[in-house]
Amino acid sequence: METAHTKNQGYYNIASCEPERCPVAWRWNSQFLVRWKFCQPVIVSKRHGATQAAHQVVLNVPETKVTTLENGLRVASEDSGLSTCTVGLWIDAGSRYEYEKNNGTAHFLEHMAFKGTRKRSQLDLELEIENMGAHLNAYTSREQTVYYAKAFSKDLPRAVEILADIIQNSTLGEAEIERERGVILREMQEVETNLQEVVFDYLHATAYQDTALGRTILGPTENIKTINRADLVEYITTHYKGPRIVLAAAGGVSHNELIDLATYHFGRLPERYKGEPPTLPPCTFTGSEIRVRDDKMPLAHIAVAVEAVGWSHPDTIPLMVANTLIGNWDRSFGGGVNLSSKLAQMACQGSLCHSFQSFNTCYTDTGLWGLYMVCEPVTVADMLHFAQREWMSLCTDVTEGEVARAKNLLKTNMLLHLDGSTPICEDIGRQMLCYGRRIPLHELEARIDAIDAQTIKDVCTRYIYNKPPALAAVGPIEHLPDYQQIRSGMYWLRG
Repeated sequence: METAHTKNQGYYNIASCEPERCPVAWRWNSQFLVRWKFCQPVIVSKRHGATQAAHQVVLNVPETKVTTLENGLRVASEDSGLSTCTVGLWIDAGSRYEYEKNNGTAHFLEHMAFKGTRKRSQLDLELEIENMGAHLNAYTSREQTVYYAKAFSKDLPRAVEILADIIQNSTLGEAEIERERGVILREMQEVETNLQEVVFDYLHATAYQDTALGRTILGPTENIKTINRADLVEYITTHYKGPRIVLAAAGGVSHNELIDLATYHFGRLPERYKGEPPTLPPCTFTGSEIRVRDDKMPLAHIAVAVEAVGWSHPDTIPLMVANTLIGNWDRSFGGGVNLSSKLAQMACQGSLCHSFQSFNTCYTDTGLWGLYMVCEPVTVADMLHFAQREWMSLCTDVTEGEVARAKNLLKTNMLLHLDGSTPICEDIGRQMLCYGRRIPLHELEARIDAIDAQTIKDVCTRYIYNKPPALAAVGPIEHLPDYQQIRSGMYWLRG
């Protein structure tokens, strides 16, 4: 059985838009409008809400079927006829729903999921999973908690029953809580050695100061030492409600069978709240910085970002294309001078860094768009200068050829990411929570194709040009420019 782990919010996110609305920035020609009319969703019924099934048949892509149970729990699946499957529970609950005193509860609860239920001891659970040849896993992000299993398709009923047992009947024994407390404290020490995670936690802390998104997923040490069974039970009672849960499956799965299993195992999940339902607390972005200088470290680790948009905002797709234009590079890649990313070419030719990667991290109502880099101490200033110069180029002089290459690369990465039942299942669960539907691939392709160079300039000017950045830096950062100098690099003076 795989161990539970924490997973950061993915960098490659997919936005949604209502099919009835076309943002002004999109340029639809008559041919595309005809295609768009042809691609409108075909809703068969509430029980079988097939998404654009007719067009998906043409593309030979299995349709995503969606059904809502009486208690609000949603069942979504894609049947590709494989001999294996992935099934999981995507829950609208993460560290963002915590407050200062219980920060870390969602992650703690994830650890407790595999420690025994009223029906199965921890040993029985592990043996059953091993004997099935299955894998059971879980992760917590800032806005979602996920439990999922990978198994043979014939074992789908057992996998669903185990998942239901885990989230509804965990014993949460005092001895197991104390044991996991030590495990999580050791995990926190391990995370401290992963400098990329450390830097991104600092980036969130400075960008979203004194808000829920500014806190870590694991929580502070003092909270881990004091979280008790009552805190865990309260979190389950508050957040594990039918309307906040999606049962998603992909691979060799029958949607009708999955509906029957969901009704039997999850039909008694409560729908209503005793008090007010939990809501996402607003998170305000602040241009600011955190610097942790340590000259004993060999390399500087730096992340710089501006405030972007949430999952469903129409500008998310153009920002994804802009993110692809900046690209990523590692000195072990080779061929840097031949890459389409100008920043990668400069990093390779000038030995500006060991690696860099652009990111576009989306949440419900906000996001971070930026760059993470690992540099030698003496090249920190140069690397940051050229990175900001490329950001300004996105706002002013990006070409149609560059945008076309980025769009093709984005579509390729999107399709490669959906290789296998597990990533497809993750995509279904995440999109159902974020958008309330699974966006068809041909719709995503059409929306990406509708973007041109002017769209990129307009969107990047809106979110990057002359906007205050958030910055987090760890290591030998003596040569890192001061914040005001970095802030002045966010615009070009025009004559």
